[in-house]
Amino acid sequence: MTHRYLTLTVNAGVATVTLTQPEIRNAFSDEVIVEITDAFRTAGEHPDVRAIVLAAEGPAFCAGANLNWMRRMADYSREENLQDAGALAEMLRTIYACPKPTIARIQGDVYAGGMGLVAACDMAVASNNAGFCLSEVKIGLVPGTIAPYVLRAMGARASHRYFLTGERFDAAEALRIGFVHQVVEDAEALDGAVDGLLKSLLAAGPEAVKACKQLVQDVAGRDIDAPLIASTVEVIADIRASEEGKEGVQAFLNKRKPKWLGTP
Repeated sequence: MTHRYLTLTVNAGVATVTLTQPEIRNAFSDEVIVEITDAFRTAGEHPDVRAIVLAAEGPAFCAGANLNWMRRMADYSREENLQDAGALAEMLRTIYACPKPTIARIQGDVYAGGMGLVAACDMAVASNNAGFCLSEVKIGLVPGTIAPYVLRAMGARASHRYFLTGERFDAAEALRIGFVHQVVEDAEALDGAVDGLLKSLLAAGPEAVKACKQLVQDVAGRDIDAPLIASTVEVIADIRASEEGKEGVQAFLNKRKPKWLGTP
């Protein structure tokens, strides 16, 4: 589809989805939600894409809901709200379940629904000037649709505080509670940090990366019982028996580059 509110580019195995409405702090609407969902589906299915970066233009990463969209929602019936929230939930699920690894490049403030965008990504790197806020309670709402992803990213204890108070917190606090993985000084360092993650992802076996992402999602939070142990045994057996797994082990034993890195 044609995108009006974002750009999707692919270069050297990396897809970059960039939000392009800096004048409204990249706040999203129902139309933007459709475009983000489509961009991640398209990039996730692209055979040449090995990783996806979610970025934004301007001083803010994403300020949550667009005011015009909020005005329309104010008059929605419950059924209309269910449909509307369902589209947001599908966007977040699409990002979270994307078969390619995803990185949020956070150059500025992240508020409300924007927190869900970051939390749904596998990795997050932020500039130290970025601020974070789950601001829903301030206007009598709750971060319902984004909650499953934010809770996984920052944990229940931090969520109890920041869901309930709506406080703004800085990048250092976001790092401390695990919401982001790294905080850097400026835009140049931000690009360097993202490039470092991409270098590691592109050096790894693509099927192994995909399987590892699924492994984390399948295992996190589960009891270590017989069914879980059996499933992890199957995972390692399957990957060892795969073409990529065999190639990776042989390359290691023979001290050569694996085929996914090009001609040894």
